[in-house]
Amino acid sequence: MRHYCTQMGIAALLLLFALPSFAQHDDGQAEAQGHNQKIINRHSIFPHLRAAAFISHTFIPGVAEGSRFAIPSYGLDIEYWFDETWGVGLHNDIELESFIIEGEQEEFLERDFPLVSSLDLLFKPWKGLAFQIGPGVEIDKHETFLLFRLGVEYEIELGHHWDLYPTFFYDTREDSYTTFSIGLGVGKRF
Repeated sequence: MRHYCTQMGIAALLLLFALPSFAQHDDGQAEAQGHNQKIINRHSIFPHLRAAAFISHTFIPGVAEGSRFAIPSYGLDIEYWFDETWGVGLHNDIELESFIIEGEQEEFLERDFPLVSSLDLLFKPWKGLAFQIGPGVEIDKHETFLLFRLGVEYEIELGHHWDLYPTFFYDTREDSYTTFSIGLGVGKRF
């Protein structure tokens, strides 16, 4: 009987010491679940993908006589935002006319509905203000140019992850002409 009581006493002491560790495990598990819930909630509130379409006018200094200075263009952007501040975007636009650029040595460069595509780093320092910077390419049937893009836009939230945004960007082509564009677009986050 004495041996049985000793075993029961030891078992009771072990159980007494083990209960707080079980409770800590449960508290830690609940805390981890709460942390995971916060992560899930944050991701459900902040959609990382954004698609946008815009219409703009591309201003082309140095166009030859008879060509227009401002050319209408349409664009489509696909962006991935890592968080509320940093992202990357594939920005594409097509200029909707043929035009001729007069070069510095009086040579002429013909462009037919060129497609411009850039891969940009995105930075949003304050509310809806976003800056973009990155390399790109302009393609048409005559010649392809590498370019570098700088841009700024301001997203105005419309609700349900929709936004309206005015945009301005400047493109400089390698060993060729420069353009700047002003436009208005609509975007949706997913």
